[in-house]
Amino acid sequence: MTSAKTPDKAPGDMMPGKMMPGFGNDFETEALPGALPQGQNSPQQCAYGLYAEQLSGSPFTAPRSTNERSWLYRIRPSVRHGGRFTRLDVPLWKTAPDGDPHDLPLGQYRWDPLPLPDAPTDFIDGMRTMTSTGDASQHLGMATSIYTATTGMTGRVLINADAEMLIVPQSGGVEIFTEMGRMTVAPGHIAVVQRGMMAKYTPTGDHARGYICENYGAKFTLPDRGPIGANCLANPRDFKTPVAAFEDDDAPHQLVVKWCGAFHSTQIAHSPLDVVAWHGNYTPYCYDLATFSPVGAIGFDHPDPSIFTVLTAPSETAGTANIDFVIFPPRWQVAENTFRPPWYHRNIMSEFMGLITGQYDAKEEGFLPGGASLHNMMLPHGPDLDAFEKASTVDLKPMKLTGTMAFMFETRFPQKVSRFAAETDCLQDDYIDCWAALDRRFDGTPNPGK
Repeated sequence: MTSAKTPDKAPGDMMPGKMMPGFGNDFETEALPGALPQGQNSPQQCAYGLYAEQLSGSPFTAPRSTNERSWLYRIRPSVRHGGRFTRLDVPLWKTAPDGDPHDLPLGQYRWDPLPLPDAPTDFIDGMRTMTSTGDASQHLGMATSIYTATTGMTGRVLINADAEMLIVPQSGGVEIFTEMGRMTVAPGHIAVVQRGMMAKYTPTGDHARGYICENYGAKFTLPDRGPIGANCLANPRDFKTPVAAFEDDDAPHQLVVKWCGAFHSTQIAHSPLDVVAWHGNYTPYCYDLATFSPVGAIGFDHPDPSIFTVLTAPSETAGTANIDFVIFPPRWQVAENTFRPPWYHRNIMSEFMGLITGQYDAKEEGFLPGGASLHNMMLPHGPDLDAFEKASTVDLKPMKLTGTMAFMFETRFPQKVSRFAAETDCLQDDYIDCWAALDRRFDGTPNPGK
C-alpha cells in the first residue's frame, strides 16, 4: 500500500497546499500522526516501530550555514534496502572523466531534439549523456544529459551517489517519488534531487523528455542579489519541498546505485521508499520557472546573462561557479538605442543551452524545443544573420517576449562531448553555417549602407 497519497492533480500542478515552501529551510513532516519524535532525533524506541537514521549531505563539522542533514523515520533501515550488488550496464549514461572519448574536432555544436524510443524505456535506460567535465570522484564538475522515457520505474529505484540532479522537463511531466515524498513537475518547472537520495521517476503521460544536469561539486544554492536588493530573481518562498509519503510495499524491487560513474544493482523484497516521517534541511525540491522575476536593462544595453541565474553551485573561487543554471524567460524588452539580443561574445565559461518552448531570440531558426547547443569556453558565438538583421533594424518600442523559455547550464570547465552526442544523427552538421553570411559591413564611412 502507499500511505499519504496525494489527490489526483494536473501535470505541472505542484499542489502548494501539499508542499512546504522555502529554500534551505529546516522542515518537518509526518505521514502518520505522532511518527515524528519531538525534542530529540533518536529515541530509544520510535513510534510505530520505525527506525531512525540520518542522511547527511555535508560533513558533520561543516559550518552551520552549509551543514545539511535530515533525520528519516522508516519502516526498515536503509541497510536493509541493499544486498550483494552486481554490475549493471547503462552504456549511454556517462560520468566525468568519460572513459570513452571521441575525437570530434573543436567547434560550436547544436543538436535536434532526440527522438522518443520505440520500445518501453524508463528514466534510467532512456538517459543520454551529451557532455561532461571534471571528476565525479573528486566532487568537481558536471554532466549534461537528455532523458527520453515512455514508461515508469515500476519496481525500480535509483540512487545517484555521484551528484545532485537538476531535472528540467521539456515535453511531458514527471512524477518524482523520493524517499521524502512526491513531486510532480511539468515543462516550465524544475526539480532537484539530492545526492544519495532514493527516487522513482515516472512520466505523467505517455512520455517524458527533458534535460538533466548532474552537479558533482558544491550544492546548488540561490545566487546573491548584490545591488538588486532583497527581491526579484528566484524568491525562496517559491521553492517547494514535498511532504512525507511512503510505500509499504512488499513487491520485489531493483535498487540501482550510480557510484563513481559505474552502475550497481541489487534485488530487494520490498520498496525502499518507506520513510514515514522526516525532519531536516537536506531535501528534494521543485520550482516553477514562471515565478522567476527577471531584472533587465531599462535604459540601454543588454545585461550579462548572469542576471537570469536561478541557481548556482559555487566553487572555491569567489564569483566563479562550478555550475550556473540560467533561464531566458518571457520578459519585456525596453532598452533604447540597443542591440537587444545577446551580443557576440567569447566567454571563459562553457555554455550548454536547451530550449523548453518557443523560440530563442538569438536563434529563431534551427534551435528547436528539445534541442541543445554547446559553446565551449573561448569559442565565439552570438546571433545568426537573421537575428542580427532584425535586431539592427527593428523599431525599438517596448516589446514583450512571450511563449519562450530557454536555459543554460554554464560551468567554469570545458565540456567534453560524449561519443553518443558526437555520433547521433541529431547533431546538426551545418550549425556553423548560421554565421557564414555575416559579411563585412565596414566601408570607411560612419554610417555604412546609408
